[in-house]
Amino acid sequence: MAKLKTGRHTSALKAQRQAERRTSRNKGLIKAVRLSTKTVQLSAKNKDGKADENFKKASSAIDKAAKKGVIHWKTAARKKSRLAKKVNAAK
Repeated sequence: MAKLKTGRHTSALKAQRQAERRTSRNKGLIKAVRLSTKTVQLSAKNKDGKADENFKKASSAIDKAAKKGVIHWKTAARKKSRLAKKVNAAK
């Protein structure tokens, strides 16, 4: 592929396309983590019986985000630990 007339390199254009794809994928994973942690916190606050079930879903979402490299593994461990503490305090 030849250079474009505007002077931009084709590798820069490809890098931009890749960054946009990765950003949209990462946003989805981060949103899943945020929503699932919020549901765990609400269920723990209201002390309903679904806190354990919601915690498992949140833990899974956090692990997936850490596995993909969206969040750091220590951040994932910290989030899971804090959620577990809230769920256990609600029991």
